[in-house]
This record gives sequence, structure tokens and C-alpha cells, in this order.
Amino acid sequence: MARGLPRQVVAAYDPAARQLVLDWQLPSYDVVPETKSVRYMPTLDQDRETPRPVGQRRALYREIVAQCMLLVLHELFAADEFGALETVAANGFVDDHDPATGRQAHIFLATVMAERSVFSGLHLEQVDAVSCLTDGLRGQLAARPDQLGSVRPARTPEDVGNRVVTHGGDEEPDLYEMDPIAFEALVAELFRAMGMQAVTTQRSNDGGVDVDALDPTPIRGGKIVVQVKRYRNTVPPTAVRDLYGTVQDAGANKGVLVTTAGFGPGSYNFANGKPLELISGSELIDLLHRHGLRGRLGDAGRPAPTRPPAATTPPARDYNVLGMSWSGRVALDVCALVCAGNRVLSDEHFVFFNNPRTPDGAVCALPATPPDKAAIRVSFDALPTTADRFVLVAAVDPEADPEADLSGFTDARIRLLDPAMTELGRLEVSDGRPRETALVLGSFRRRDSGDWDFVLGGKGYAGGLQQLIRDYGIDVD
Repeated sequence: MARGLPRQVVAAYDPAARQLVLDWQLPSYDVVPETKSVRYMPTLDQDRETPRPVGQRRALYREIVAQCMLLVLHELFAADEFGALETVAANGFVDDHDPATGRQAHIFLATVMAERSVFSGLHLEQVDAVSCLTDGLRGQLAARPDQLGSVRPARTPEDVGNRVVTHGGDEEPDLYEMDPIAFEALVAELFRAMGMQAVTTQRSNDGGVDVDALDPTPIRGGKIVVQVKRYRNTVPPTAVRDLYGTVQDAGANKGVLVTTAGFGPGSYNFANGKPLELISGSELIDLLHRHGLRGRLGDAGRPAPTRPPAATTPPARDYNVLGMSWSGRVALDVCALVCAGNRVLSDEHFVFFNNPRTPDGAVCALPATPPDKAAIRVSFDALPTTADRFVLVAAVDPEADPEADLSGFTDARIRLLDPAMTELGRLEVSDGRPRETALVLGSFRRRDSGDWDFVLGGKGYAGGLQQLIRDYGIDVD
């Protein structure tokens, strides 16, 4: 690397995905000199400096950030003599004070997930670095890195080996059995761990509020009222309506209902378009573990007892349900493709709204069960032997909203469920981007051992689902 540039780096290798994930420190804005030129004035025997225009300095810094990201990718792939890297997920950051909190932090200015096959086809000596990073490689680059505008990495080194969130073990407290006051205190602690100010309210005259929170984030922050419901059954829609009334009475910016159970369609329909957020039990456990806190839901966090199968009981059919959820109001179609490499086996192996199942029934679309918004059932063992990839994609529904794009597709994830609809784990997927209307969420890839491993996607398409499926070999009239 160039001399004088920072070298702080954190990296991890995912052998199943043959992917290197790294956070790489970028040079700060000071790397671009304020002075454009210096001219010696012999009559005065002194140097005269010409300042660099602010706009030019900002543009140069954005160019430098993009060049650094391309340089990192180039050197990593060039150093891989044994072909261990299929993809590299690189996140470029600076160490500075976060404008939102004032605290020292890693602020990510760029992120990209590059495939070797795509990167090796680039002519780097001829590309525009910014266009190459954002368009050619579908990466993200802060619009104003000089002002520490940040992007969200699709994958970080900490995610490697810990992609699936579990419910913990016996040593974790059972939220169902926890003292009610202690449970509210745990929720308040979670909000504080997420960077907010939060306190539990008094037991009397609390106006239906269990936790008062304040999000200090400019523009989108503000006062939040939190209600905590420790239920075992589905939360009734009346509780969500009551929360909305509390938000209005308290003059709050937002209301959050946290429960150990779940919500039905009526609750989600009522909350849609209102400043309300519903957090189910499984989502609560996810948030607790992400922020270093502990908790489980009954026996869901304990390992199942080992029992020999009864000889007279036939084995359950081996399949998984993939439940997909996301934030935002964009209406999406979630589809699946059974592929050999990057080519779908046939038109019939493309599962979408007009073809809800493959001919052999190994893959089929299912009605979604909240909190999921879409669901696909797949029997990996029943997929054709010629298939080595099972690809999940999402596309904007042009009939529901012809003007929409994927900028509203955020906080997306895939829940891996067993036939009893017990959650086995979760997989994070990339956020959508403006002007794109279709996105590869990720693919399950068959390894030589016969196991299927998930590889994060992220490639977007401005031409929607039609452009995406053309890439996979499907002819579109």
C-alpha cells in the first residue's frame, strides 16, 4: 500500500463462502491539501499560495476514497495465489467523532462486495474510480465523505462465524419467568445499549407507558414511548390501537410495543403508515444478543433433549421454510431460482407469482406468517443433482407501486425455519438502493461435502425483475 496511509485493519475469512471480510482504515479528509499551488515571488522573496476550491477538494477526497477501495481489492485478489478468495467484502472507515453522538467511532465511508470473476474483468487503468465502485461493482460510497456521511456495510468481520442469531442456553434468563419490573428494566437497558436515553416509568400514573426513551439522533430522533407486553399468545390489535392513542396523548415522535409473543395481521395493518414499531419475541431476542444482553423465550433457548427415534414413527419430511421480512412500505415480490452456476436450470425452476412451485415440488411459495412478509419452502436434499445454487431475489411489484424503488428496502433478513416453524437462525441481507427495482438477496451454494452454505448477495438491477432473470438465462418476451 502507499506509504503514509493508515493501516488499521480487521479481517476474517469465511471458508464456506471462500470470502474475506475486512474493515480497512481510509485516509482522512486532511489527505487532500488545502493549497492548490505555490508560486515563488522573487521580488518579494516569498512563496504565494493559491487555495484549492472547496468543491474541488471534496470531489478529490471522494475520488481518493474510491481509489483506496479499488486498490485494496486489487492487492487482495493479486496476492491470492491459491484461489482461496471467491469474493471480498471490504468496508472502508475513518476513525473520527461521530457527528450524531460526538463519540469517537469507526465511520464507514464505503463498502463493496466484489466477486473475483467480476473484478478480474475490469480495466482499472481506464475506469473512473467512483463510477467503477458504485456502478461497476455495485458498492456504496458516501455522498459527502468529507462531512463523515456514512454507509452501512453488508457484512463485517464480526459477522463471520456468527451470522445466525441463536436464543442462547440454559444460563440465559427466561423472559417468560422474569419479574415484570426486571423485564421492563431489561428493555430500558436494551434501548440504552442502542444509543438512546431510556428510563422505566413509575408504576402508577404512567399513562400506559412502561419505558420513556429519547433518541438523540438529529432529524429522525425524538421522544419514544415504549409499552412492554409479556404475553405467550398473539398480542391483540387493541393493544396496538391503545399504543397509538398513547403516542398522540404524550406528543411523542414514535411508539414501540415490545412483546415476548407475536402480532397478527390486524396489528400490522393498523401500524402500517403510523409512527409505530412492533417488536415480536424473536426480534427482541435478536436485539438483546446483538447488543450484548441475555435472554431466551422458554425452552426455545435450550438444546433439545437427545432421544432415539421411535422405530414405528416415520421421519419428518426434510425441508426448510425461508421467511423474509424487511422494513419500509415498498411492496415486493420474493422469488427463487434453482441454478447451476449463474444459469437457471429451466423456466420451470424459476419460482415466482405465476409459477409458485418447481415441477418436482422441491421449491414452492407459501403464504407468509407474521412477522414474515414472504415465505419460500425448499427441500435442499430434493433439489436436482445438477443444481448447485439456490438463489433468492426480491423485486418491486410494479402494479402495486409503479414509481417505487428499493431505497425503502431496509433491515431485511431471512429466517430459517424447520417444518414445525421453529426458528433455527437468521441471515442478514443487503439494503436496497435508490433507482434499483430488483435485488439478489443471496444464494445457498452446494459445497463438495453436500452441505448448503448461504452467501450474501447485494447485486441490484435498475431494470427490475426482467433484467435480473435475463442475467440467469431466462428469455423475456
